[in-house]
Amino acid sequence: MRSRLATVVAATAGTFLVGWIGWGVYSARTTERVPYDVLESGDGFELRRYPETVLVETTDDDGTDAFRRLFRYIDGENAASDEVAMTAPVRTGRGEGESVAMTAPVRTADRGDGPVTMAFYLPPSYSKTSAPVPTDPDVRLVVEPPRTVAVRRFSWLATDRRVEARRRVLVAAVAERGLEVRGEPALLQYNDPWTPPFMRRNEVAVTVG
Repeated sequence: MRSRLATVVAATAGTFLVGWIGWGVYSARTTERVPYDVLESGDGFELRRYPETVLVETTDDDGTDAFRRLFRYIDGENAASDEVAMTAPVRTGRGEGESVAMTAPVRTADRGDGPVTMAFYLPPSYSKTSAPVPTDPDVRLVVEPPRTVAVRRFSWLATDRRVEARRRVLVAAVAERGLEVRGEPALLQYNDPWTPPFMRRNEVAVTVG
């Protein structure tokens, strides 16, 4: 009896694990990503060139509230009532970007004290004049000009300690190369919350000159 129960439990767990991994693969392959060109790799980071991109951004004391606010925007809470495809990564950080009035990855700015600024990259098909205008006054559209970015990638959960450790390594590696850091580092997250931790793609990134 115990042997049969153990077999059933093992089979159930195995089925769940396969389904969980399958979801992670499906999500990664079907989510549109911000385009970029790799300029070089090595020395502790990857150097990329990004084109001009449009983001929808908000600032809040709580990251969960910020995410929900942005999700409502792409779910149709905008002047055009358009549903906007989710694009990876999501960016999170501290501070604000340059706002673009009446226009249209998760990005999170470097973690630390103060409010969280989170941004969703809009699909490349949107320009600064065609993206739906937010109806929530706490949500804004932002345009990032073409830029060169240094990135260090890591997997599993993006805890404060792990992000800070990789941020320090990235900044030190960039300084050793003689590149000038412009602005604060940001956390880029490419997966939804249901993706297995060992399949997640996270990056710390900083614009360089």
